[in-house]
Amino acid sequence: MENELAVSVQGLQKNYGSIQALRGVDLRVERGQIYGLLGPNGAGKTTLIRSLIGSTKGSAGMISVLGMDPTREKRNLRKHIGYMPQTPALYDDLSARENIRFFGLAHKPHDLNHLVDEAIEFVGLSERARDPLHKLSGGMKQRVSLACALVHQPEMLFLDEPTSGIDPQLREAFWLHFKNLAASGVTILVSTHQMDEALDCDRLAVLQQGQVLADDSPRQLLWKGQARIKLTRGGTVEEFQTENYPEQLPAILQRYGLDPAIDRIEVEEDTLEDVILSLIHQRSAKPQKDS
Repeated sequence: MENELAVSVQGLQKNYGSIQALRGVDLRVERGQIYGLLGPNGAGKTTLIRSLIGSTKGSAGMISVLGMDPTREKRNLRKHIGYMPQTPALYDDLSARENIRFFGLAHKPHDLNHLVDEAIEFVGLSERARDPLHKLSGGMKQRVSLACALVHQPEMLFLDEPTSGIDPQLREAFWLHFKNLAASGVTILVSTHQMDEALDCDRLAVLQQGQVLADDSPRQLLWKGQARIKLTRGGTVEEFQTENYPEQLPAILQRYGLDPAIDRIEVEEDTLEDVILSLIHQRSAKPQKDS
């Protein structure tokens, strides 16, 4: 139902002169989901996010975010969403706390100081909160940027490559924060290049050249991949390649009547990265039509 959707996008196009950044994107994000955007650089992920938060206007199509039009109702929408850009847009001469408070002021929330304290604690910055930003590491600045996006406790977060350039331990900490937020009812739309992060999403959209190639759960996307199966029977190795092996493997085994002589079965599945790259390569091989 529409009132259960945090985001609804229909036929969204965005042109920059002769460049078509988005070519008729359709998207539906349910409330409380972690929804991932995957795709190579230039696929349209950042343009899509900026269209959804109202910082750029589409050339055609319809967008609804939390029931609002991001262009016509930008000011009201901004009260309910948080945005973390790929490159932190922070003030180096201010402390971490002052940066977070500055961005919080724009939303005029009640009890701002308490909200700032909560955001600082949430991202693990309590010990460095009063340090000038220029003294913090890149990972610490990413934490500040996340705190700025969530200080006013938004209903929805837009995160553009939030873990780009940070170490695996901090990436893990960030995703723990994201899962905790989603568990509390916050909807999260996140773009990422990391396949392990994509597996933590409830649903994924794969973008290429401004179009959605696939929109499904990680599990369903994995089932679109190939599996290579090796049967060793009496010293002879037989190989099969299948799609959706959980359903096709029984049929293969039935050819042998589940013969006791089959003493080893090996299954090598495509990874999510294999599936995504295959989808991208298939689309790249097709001639593009003007939208």
